[in-house]
Amino acid sequence: MEIPVRRETLYMKIDAIYLRELRVPLVKPFVTSFGPTTDRRILLVEIKADGLTGWGECVAGEHPYFSYETIDTAWLMLLTELGPALAAADIAHSGKCPSIFKQIRGHRMAKAALENAVWDLEAQMRGVSLAQLLGGTREVINCGVSIGIKPSIQELLDDIEMELAAGYQRVKLKCKPGWDIEVFAAVRNRWPGITLSCDANSAYRMRDIEAIVTWEQFDLLMIEQPLWADDFYFHSILQKRMETAICLDESIRNRRDALAAIDMESCRVINIKCGRVGGFSEAIAVHNVAQERGIRVWCGGMLESGIGRSHNIALSSLPNFSLPGDVSASMRYWKEDIIDPIVEVSSAGQIVVPDTPGRGFEVRTDLVERLTVRKEEIRAMQLVS
Repeated sequence: MEIPVRRETLYMKIDAIYLRELRVPLVKPFVTSFGPTTDRRILLVEIKADGLTGWGECVAGEHPYFSYETIDTAWLMLLTELGPALAAADIAHSGKCPSIFKQIRGHRMAKAALENAVWDLEAQMRGVSLAQLLGGTREVINCGVSIGIKPSIQELLDDIEMELAAGYQRVKLKCKPGWDIEVFAAVRNRWPGITLSCDANSAYRMRDIEAIVTWEQFDLLMIEQPLWADDFYFHSILQKRMETAICLDESIRNRRDALAAIDMESCRVINIKCGRVGGFSEAIAVHNVAQERGIRVWCGGMLESGIGRSHNIALSSLPNFSLPGDVSASMRYWKEDIIDPIVEVSSAGQIVVPDTPGRGFEVRTDLVERLTVRKEEIRAMQLVS
């Protein structure tokens, strides 16, 4: 879907597209129902156009657990299909990217990496912040924190205590069968008044529905994606049984999915991840339809580097992002982030939205170069027959 724009036409001449894979260790392992992540293979897109550089990040993981996409499938699609298609196109504005990529089915995370870099370029060319170009209205965004599955409840409580002291406004607990009700009870007993939610990453089935209904007692802000990753119907059955809001994440791939979920009453909250829906254009479309239907949204995270994190900050500035998102500080994940300044969260649990042209964060190209383990170049002139 191409997003309608009300700005004067801008033509962008792409000179080159660079793909890079970085290997970056996490400060500490992050564990979900899919298993542990100890380091990240990060896929960056660098687009050179009209003397400027736009950056994008592909959020696909190493394994096809959250999505069928992986960093290796994304690399192949970017190199052989999406990158050449973008390099050969006349780009009038960043909202045109979906129409350039429409012949390629799926591969939304790969598409998002390129499209978001184009939005970054356009913001620089127009001399406006990325947040402003997207339609953002917030000067600061409210931040929550996502805490993975721990070896013990005591370690979890220690982590939560540290994050609350840092100012985060919402705590999200990763959960799975066997790591849920006892955990929720321990956290609620320790902190009766905090804003608390949970995220199952589709770890439960309908046989678990009676147990899930008992989670009402813990006053959760939301229960995120408890059932199948591609489901609306059974989530609708569960939502009708509960006062607690169901939040859909993996199930929402685009605006049409959002409409279907809303009309089926499958959820009362939507987590918008830019990579999951294919880029800023579709993320804005999901945001808009949710706002029209009175459904709250927030911005989820995918263990991004500072480049993807800066995109999430800009997206979170849109008006319907009314709940604290998972856009947390760089140092929670990385000993060194690849942007300057690093992303920092205030003691009030907020991040200031940059108002300078583009993403508002410089890329530390020296560090990017040092961490790069493979690199490919796509040049527009190579595509001229």
